[in-house]
Amino acid sequence: MQSAARRLRTHPTEAERLLWRHLRLRQLIGYKFRRQQPLGRYVVDFVCLEKRLIVEVDGGHHAAQVGSARRAAWLEAEGFRVLRFWNTEVLQQIEAVQTRIWAVLSGEESHPTSILPRKGGRGTKPRTARGA
Repeated sequence: MQSAARRLRTHPTEAERLLWRHLRLRQLIGYKFRRQQPLGRYVVDFVCLEKRLIVEVDGGHHAAQVGSARRAAWLEAEGFRVLRFWNTEVLQQIEAVQTRIWAVLSGEESHPTSILPRKGGRGTKPRTARGA
C-alpha cells in the first residue's frame, strides 16, 4: 500500500493537484490533511484524520466501479465520512468545493453526502425548510 500511495502522490491528476494547494498547510480552519493516505487496503485521495473526513476527487471511471460502493461502505464502517467531487467540479468550481469541505469541518453540515449523481443519474429532491 505504501508504494501505491507514494506512486499516486508523485503523479496526481490536475484536479488533485489543485485541491491539494487549497488543503495543505492547514489552510481550512486549521485542520491537517494528508494526501494519498493508505487506510486499510485502500488509498484515499485526501483525509483529515482529526475529523475523520475523507475527500475523494473522481473522474468518470469511478462512477462505474463496482468496488467503489464496497470501499465507501468499509470507510464509513471505520467511522470516516466521505465527500466525493468530480474532477470538473474541482477544476471549475474550487471555491464551492472549499466551502463544502469547510462546512463539514466546521460542523455546519452534519451529514456529508456524495455530490456525485446517484445510480441512473437521479439526484435527490431538494430539501425544504421545516415549517415553510
